[in-house]
Amino acid sequence: MAESHKREKQIVKWLTEIEKDAKAIYLVGDIFDFWFEYNKVVPKGFVRLLGKIANLTDTGTLVHIFVGNHDLWMRDYLETEIGVKIHYGNIIIQEENKKILIGHGDGLGDGDYLYKILKKIFISKICQWIFSRFHPNFAFTLAHTWSQSSRKSGDEAKFSVKEKEILFCYCQELQKVNPVDYYVFGHRHLPLELMIDKKATYINLGEWISQKTYGVLEKGILKLETHK
Repeated sequence: MAESHKREKQIVKWLTEIEKDAKAIYLVGDIFDFWFEYNKVVPKGFVRLLGKIANLTDTGTLVHIFVGNHDLWMRDYLETEIGVKIHYGNIIIQEENKKILIGHGDGLGDGDYLYKILKKIFISKICQWIFSRFHPNFAFTLAHTWSQSSRKSGDEAKFSVKEKEILFCYCQELQKVNPVDYYVFGHRHLPLELMIDKKATYINLGEWISQKTYGVLEKGILKLETHK
């Protein structure tokens, strides 16, 4: 809990530092270790972060949140309460004369077929209805246990070669039919910058548990930065 609060304060500090320059902020999923919205209950915690994001949207900064595999049960609470835009899949934007595809990254490309089956079950209305019948104390304990096992099972596998990166291979295939300048994903929790071809770059934004990395688009160039 102490580490979580420390990390939350650092993220809020980063958001405060960038707000004067940011036209829009894209948070590409797994913002929360687990998230579920009962009709009358929302997860405990995250007060500083949610308050800061609300302040950003209130003052005119666009904030986009992509649903990740750890927080895939987002509904409309964050949109109605703090004014963010929730995305459930990839989007393509045009900024500074660059075409950029942004998404979380889970379930894309070849492989990981067991997860793809489980995801279809998890996002079904029947599964969500059943889960909503559980008392929040039990439900969140169960969910956090599952989340921790998921992190240990390979979500954060180390980089070996780009040909073994599922998202990199996915970007290569997309580039053949709908070319863009940048592909930006999360999910791997591993900061990466890999050239797709002479035109396009795949960027994975990494994570804030230990690396504290993020991407910045400035003067038409998208690059990774580290918060000190």
